[in-house]
Amino acid sequence: MTSASGDSGGRPRPEGEEGVLPDPRRFEELLLGGELRYNRVDAIRLGGVTKEFSQRLWRALGYPHLSDDAVAFTDRDIDALCQLRRLMDEGVLDEDGVIRLVRAFGQTMTRLAEWQVDLLTSLTGQDELEPPTPESLRALAELAEKHIDELEPLVVHAWRRQLAAAGTRALALAATAGESDATRPLATVGFADMVSFTQMSRELEEPELARVVERFEETTADVVASRGGRLIKTLGDEVLFSADSPELGGEIALSIAEAIKDETEMPDVRVGVAYGPVLPMRGDVFGTTVNLAARLTSIARPGTVVIDAELAAALEKSEDYTVTRIVRRPARGLGIIQPYVLRRATGR
Repeated sequence: MTSASGDSGGRPRPEGEEGVLPDPRRFEELLLGGELRYNRVDAIRLGGVTKEFSQRLWRALGYPHLSDDAVAFTDRDIDALCQLRRLMDEGVLDEDGVIRLVRAFGQTMTRLAEWQVDLLTSLTGQDELEPPTPESLRALAELAEKHIDELEPLVVHAWRRQLAAAGTRALALAATAGESDATRPLATVGFADMVSFTQMSRELEEPELARVVERFEETTADVVASRGGRLIKTLGDEVLFSADSPELGGEIALSIAEAIKDETEMPDVRVGVAYGPVLPMRGDVFGTTVNLAARLTSIARPGTVVIDAELAAALEKSEDYTVTRIVRRPARGLGIIQPYVLRRATGR
């Protein structure tokens, strides 16, 4: 396929003078990896799908509505559409299955793409928290042109690594399914919440506040990953993590509190952790155990870890930790609960 600029191996090259934004169409084609050649009618015909399916697919990916005559598709779009049709023709997935799969990709990639544009823009010398300038976008286009072919395999590699980890967890869950009377898998789940975040958000300028939140997310993510847990999601001033065993969950919780305490420019965290059955779904976890962990977080004092009775019973005989019962509390939607404070054993 001939590129709009006639070089770069088929990938259009944005042009423009210093201080002028790259041409939007050429910039889009650069990042898409091909020339915009087809409208929706063309895509439906070449992909061999119905108009209704193409509309569902487009919405599932999270894209805005396009008119039928808008030229918005590349050869790669047509290839992807044909691949999805083949999956349905071969009985691998039905139409609803394809839509669910595509929605998972779309929702995940939306945040990833925004994050990467911010990051790559910052590599051009601009503060990623500031609006992009023409110069930074031109530099971003040049960076993408030179290195996007190297970055694309990394996305697939990371996905396959995470897919392997998720598949391994599923195998482990299946292997131990008969060892418990619980109808749902047992897990340790915890919330870590920055103390006085609302007050801090009033006192700090937005760029400085954003850096604190980013540092908080980086620190907690590193702790969870290095201990063998899983970071479920980040919610600005709060993170949700899970672990397969009580011991691992307790270790992650204490390590997060300790790591944040060592960060001089970051407020302490409160950590609440519970052990019990959970409902894993679409990368998240749900259920009473998760709600209990959230309530325990609100009970914890700054820099401490508060756990539920089930986790306390699992850890109380460990030589690595001490478990201290505190006053019973009412918890919204859960009645009266018995919390415990988790600490490291003296000398550990």
